[in-house]
Amino acid sequence: MTRHHFVTEQRLLELKRRHTAWLDKLGIRHRPWLIFGSAPNPTITNDFIELCARVDVNNSGRTAEMFGFGRADLTIRKRRKSWLEHPRLNTRGLVWFHTAPTAIMRLQLLLKPHVRVGTLQKLTKDERNAIMNEIVGPIPEGIGKIGKATNGVAAICYGLFLGAPSIVVSGMSVTKMGHSYNEVGKTRKQIDEDIYALTKLSAYPNLFTTEAELSEITGMTLIQNATELSAPR
Repeated sequence: MTRHHFVTEQRLLELKRRHTAWLDKLGIRHRPWLIFGSAPNPTITNDFIELCARVDVNNSGRTAEMFGFGRADLTIRKRRKSWLEHPRLNTRGLVWFHTAPTAIMRLQLLLKPHVRVGTLQKLTKDERNAIMNEIVGPIPEGIGKIGKATNGVAAICYGLFLGAPSIVVSGMSVTKMGHSYNEVGKTRKQIDEDIYALTKLSAYPNLFTTEAELSEITGMTLIQNATELSAPR
C-alpha cells in the first residue's frame, strides 16, 4: 500500500522495531488484546478482562475505573482529549499521539497529580496515519466528512501492525451517541469512515468484537466468551 507522504518505509520499519521492543517489555505483545472503547453500554465480561491485555482508547479508562477493572495495560490517547473527563488515568503504558518532544510530554504528565503512567511512547499524527494506511488503507474520497477513522480504529491497526495474536473490540459503536463515562451525549463523528475501515478490517481472522450490532454492521466476527479465542475456527 502507498506510504504516507511524510513517513518513509525506513522510518515505519524503525517505528515498528521500537514499539515492538517496548510492547515486549510490557509483556503484552503476545497476549490477546481487548481494545476497550467508550461507547455507551459496552458488552464486556470478566473472562475477557482476566485473559486479555486491556487497551483503553482515549478516556475509556474512566469507564474501566467505574467498572472496577483495574489498571490498563496500555492506553492509546489522542493529544486533544480532555483530562477533565479522566483525571485519574492509570496505565502501565501510554501511546500518546503528540507533536511535542518526549521530555515535554513526560513533564506534562508529571504535572497531573493523579495520573499514573508507567512508560510512554509517542506517535505523531503522520505515523498514526501511516500505520493505518499500512493495515487498512486510506479512506476513499467521498466517504464521510472528515476523511479519517477514529482513534478506536487506529488502536486496532496499531495492534495488528505490531503483531497482537488476537484482538477483541468492546465498547465501540457506529450508531450510539455519547460516551459510557458521562451523560453529555456528544454527537459521534466519522461514522461513515469507521464503518468503511471496520468493514475492511473484518477480513482479519484474528479480529473479533463483543458488540452484536457492530458485528452485524461491519461483518466483524462476534465473540461471546474468551474461551473462543483459543478454540479452533
